[in-house]
Amino acid sequence: MNETSGTPARRRSLRRALLAVLGTMGLAVAAATAVTLPANASAPTPPSGWTQVFLDDFNGAAGSGVSTGNWQYDTGTSYPGGPANWGTGEVETMTSSTNNVSLDGNGNLRITPLRDSAGNWTSGRIETTRTDFQPPSGGKLRVEARLQMPNVTGTAAEGYWPAFWMLGAPYRGNYQNWPGVGELDIMENVQGLNKVWATMHCGTNPGGPCNETTGIGNNTACPGTTCQSGFHTYTMEWDRSVSPEAIRFYVDGVNYHTVTSSQVDATTWANATSHGFFVILNVAMGGAFPDALGGGLDSGTESGHPMVVDYVQVLQSGGSGTTTPPSGNRDAYSAIQGESYDSQSGVSTETTTDTGGGQDIGSLANGDWALYKGVNFGSTAAKQFYGRVASGAASGVSGLVEVRLDSRSNSPIGSFAVANTGGWQSWRTVPANISSVTGTHDVYLTFTSGQANDFVNVNWFDFGH
Repeated sequence: MNETSGTPARRRSLRRALLAVLGTMGLAVAAATAVTLPANASAPTPPSGWTQVFLDDFNGAAGSGVSTGNWQYDTGTSYPGGPANWGTGEVETMTSSTNNVSLDGNGNLRITPLRDSAGNWTSGRIETTRTDFQPPSGGKLRVEARLQMPNVTGTAAEGYWPAFWMLGAPYRGNYQNWPGVGELDIMENVQGLNKVWATMHCGTNPGGPCNETTGIGNNTACPGTTCQSGFHTYTMEWDRSVSPEAIRFYVDGVNYHTVTSSQVDATTWANATSHGFFVILNVAMGGAFPDALGGGLDSGTESGHPMVVDYVQVLQSGGSGTTTPPSGNRDAYSAIQGESYDSQSGVSTETTTDTGGGQDIGSLANGDWALYKGVNFGSTAAKQFYGRVASGAASGVSGLVEVRLDSRSNSPIGSFAVANTGGWQSWRTVPANISSVTGTHDVYLTFTSGQANDFVNVNWFDFGH
């Protein structure tokens, strides 16, 4: 899914900027009909040398929604304050209704576009709560899904636009920094054509080093059964163990597209890849991409053909670092990394220059929050909170870093104020007194300010007696 345009910027003051409409280009012709094939019972065991850092098998009762620990719903026709029609010209309204997004009871997720009697379309779009998916330094990241595209072809498929893709973490809560922050389209399809498209978006729009709005892409026919008539496995492998760094795209293990860092300038590549990503699944209806390949929705388009997803998993291999999954069993008196949250709103991750390296969480402003589950304070009460923070906020802009336990609606047990520290990577450890805490709790960091601007980055935090 090609997203919206802008320049690499992360400050909240621009988050309401509108974005340009774009499309992915290509040509393909095919049609197929067949029954839906059964999904696997579970995702395959990671190969030797690979570690699983995320998995959703979509096991659950028929008619239930997705796990909100793993996914968040995008609803309406845009991100809050973002461009109309998701910036791509699509016409559906995204919902969290199980009519549009639900488990089928057989280990599958179904995202189903529906048209009502008045001709209005609804569909579904979900994205991972985590935004930290990237390969470790010198290692690899593999993101894959086994899925069946909507089983509809020909005139009945006009306007269908299913996708499995990723966006750079700085996009979340910003909505104006595409394509600089990077987009990796692992699977896109339109018009029910027997083709899968893979694309990397980066640089500036229009044009630029990544040929926007088209991006750096390629397409191929699905091997064996058509894309629509059977399940296929769509994979992106991001390899930092080679030079030049490479991002490879596969269908059923066949590598049909590769993008390397040597294809663009170093700054463009760094801006697009030096941070985590989040994963998106959706079925759009209409928009720039379908329009470019033969036309969009019309009276012949059929309602009710779902994209069926067996599993989504993320693996990593090698390297000197890790993509840390949320543990749910944390020591309050050891550093809790900001990017290891279990859930969040308005938070993005970025590479830090602080001692120890890794990532920090940034773009933090009034109303943002991050959740860290299962923090164990023990039987001796914690009375201190320490936050490793940095700020490049403008003069007069400041805010509070607050600690709340078990619910965001509970009163803070402590907080400290932050203003400009000398820069967004100028770090200091700030202490605060807190109410006495024992036992195990879910910890929320909440961010409160009288201004709309971003005011703080957080690298890590911990507690003391």
